[in-house]
Amino acid sequence: MAKKKFLRRNLWLIVIILAVILVLLYVISAYNSFIVLEQNINGKWSEVENQYQRQADLIQLLVPVVSSSVKVETKFVSDVTALRTGWQNAQGTYNRDKAGVDMTNGVTAFINAVAENYPVLQANKQYVALTDELAGTQNRISVARGRYIEAIQSFNTAIKKFPANLLAGMFGFSDKDYYKAELSAMETPVLGTGVLP
Repeated sequence: MAKKKFLRRNLWLIVIILAVILVLLYVISAYNSFIVLEQNINGKWSEVENQYQRQADLIQLLVPVVSSSVKVETKFVSDVTALRTGWQNAQGTYNRDKAGVDMTNGVTAFINAVAENYPVLQANKQYVALTDELAGTQNRISVARGRYIEAIQSFNTAIKKFPANLLAGMFGFSDKDYYKAELSAMETPVLGTGVLP
């Protein structure tokens, strides 16, 4: 009997305490999910960076193969080396991605120019293997960038849903920028003097 009286007298207090506990649990859960989504974005960007690094490493291997086979200094060697260095020195996600895209476009333009101007180089097994690796790496970059965009979409959606949007602003979480493609002004490079080895 005393227990029932206690519950009746303190019913509002018990309801308020339960409501506060539920709200607190929701806030903790929402905050933790924002953190998980944000770390997912960072992880996806790391994979994009990893693939750009792989491409830069392959360029470093490709340059001597081309130089030794063509026996002339090509505009490609200086252009792609400069693009690779530009990527390595770029700071910030946007600048690194832009430099990475420029590096990719430079390699693609070079491979197309070699096919037209130096058919003998196409017979070099090492060159063919490296260009195949570069093509695979460029596909991996596209896939990794797609996953990065999906991670940003998940995060942006989560912080805009009600009532999570109220908490996101309170905890300092804001929209992440999506990847934006830019038109490339890259031209096919001029290769060497046209003198074949």
